[in-house]
Amino acid sequence: MKVRESVAALRKSLGIHHPSDAPFAGLVTGDRYVAGEGDILSIATPIDGSELARFKTASAHQSCEAIRSASDSYSFWRSIPAPQRGELVRRIGNIAREQKQTLAGFITLEVGKTQQEALGEVQEWIDVCDFAVGLSRQLHGLTVVSERSQHRLMEQWLPLGPVGIITAFNFPVAVWAWNAMLALICGDTLVWKPSEKTPLCALACHRVVQLAAEQLDISPQISNLVIGGASVGQTICEDDRIPLVSATGSIPMGKKVAQTVAARLGRTLLELGGNNGMVISPTADLDLALRAIVFAAVGTTGQRCTSLRRLIVHKTILERLSAAIAESYQGLRIGDPREETTIIGPLIGEHSFLQMQEALDQARQQGGELLCGGDRITAKVPPGGVYVEPALVKMPAQTDIVKQETFAPILYVMEYEEFAQAVQIHNDVPQGLSSAIFTEDMREAERFLSVNGSDCGIANVNIGTSGAEIGGAFGGEKETGRGRESGTDSWRNYMRRATNTINYGDELPLAQGIEFDI
Repeated sequence: MKVRESVAALRKSLGIHHPSDAPFAGLVTGDRYVAGEGDILSIATPIDGSELARFKTASAHQSCEAIRSASDSYSFWRSIPAPQRGELVRRIGNIAREQKQTLAGFITLEVGKTQQEALGEVQEWIDVCDFAVGLSRQLHGLTVVSERSQHRLMEQWLPLGPVGIITAFNFPVAVWAWNAMLALICGDTLVWKPSEKTPLCALACHRVVQLAAEQLDISPQISNLVIGGASVGQTICEDDRIPLVSATGSIPMGKKVAQTVAARLGRTLLELGGNNGMVISPTADLDLALRAIVFAAVGTTGQRCTSLRRLIVHKTILERLSAAIAESYQGLRIGDPREETTIIGPLIGEHSFLQMQEALDQARQQGGELLCGGDRITAKVPPGGVYVEPALVKMPAQTDIVKQETFAPILYVMEYEEFAQAVQIHNDVPQGLSSAIFTEDMREAERFLSVNGSDCGIANVNIGTSGAEIGGAFGGEKETGRGRESGTDSWRNYMRRATNTINYGDELPLAQGIEFDI
């Protein structure tokens, strides 16, 4: 099936009614679709570069309409008991289950993910829904012993307000779901600015929320979608009706978001760049490590924030492991992600390929040795797409290029002699998202997880850097942003805490024993 025909079939299966020759609306407030006042945005598939759809993007002024819609519906939504809010999310999850293949199809066409990875991303949305539904009956506070007689001191968590969500292209469904599903059960409404590369995925996700809201006769304006450029994101960040902005993307983008929101004393939840490292000990199970290395380094064509980019290997096994990785790379099936046998799909676009080549040039200038890969593939792949061989580069430790994140399948290999040196090399980058060690030495494993070990938000033992489960809070440290999304107590990001003191006696004692008689 041709790309345009695939898009039409996917739209039809979700009930998105739209003339095939007209641009999609750039502003969606609930079930109201409004043509944008901005430029025409043409969406191309990375599979072969052909056009998927066109959007009439929203203006900064129209972003305010979405914010107003979310603000107006917030007073209604926050008053609904949390378990009933959970019922909406349960139905969203059920629809996502029913439409899993369709939703995955949108991801494959817009991002170029393989079928397995696209299905996995939709499953992550479904899992987050299950997680959020359970949390909707567990938004607990604390009761604290009061120093004053016949007083009760307690904390409770209350809805925060409209939440702004800004997402990147590489996980157009899952990262939105981490934020949106938890925000909804917490009593917040949504204003979403997706990546300009993946507006069809956003439209499909919004449609699922819309369908679930219709089943429960709930105002669909609790969810609002704005498709546009940087001015749209800037408007969301500047508007004081948005108490929290959750943004996923590059470190430069995150710094701008942080500065803008902080200027009005708002909150941010930032998931920014990763430059993830893995230590391979001389005691490591190399067969196990090899599988983890290859998946983490080449999955999503190296376009994950958790992709493995730095491999720190003990000098006694470096040559053997490097040869095994290079051999494994030779057998990887690279091509059309719609084919079931494909393991690696295309880069998102030409710009990514140019960045990859620039990084490889810098690596060579800084003493690196290209062991394999790095070339563009043109045979047996769809014409018009950007397909590349994953690159493996042996590098001296602590060069400038290995401290930078390149969103492409480049794996830098470095050697170490002592464990403390491996940790030092690992931590000597500005990012701090995900990390891993492969070792059979219990003491090394525990040290890697200790205060003197990995400085990342995620630290794994005998497992790769990517593929996080939704039950654990996801996020990083340093320039990665110090945000936490999804599991455990991340729901608190989307609520405000109130401390309450209740006097059920006849006296009015003051804290700290202060006496004040009138």
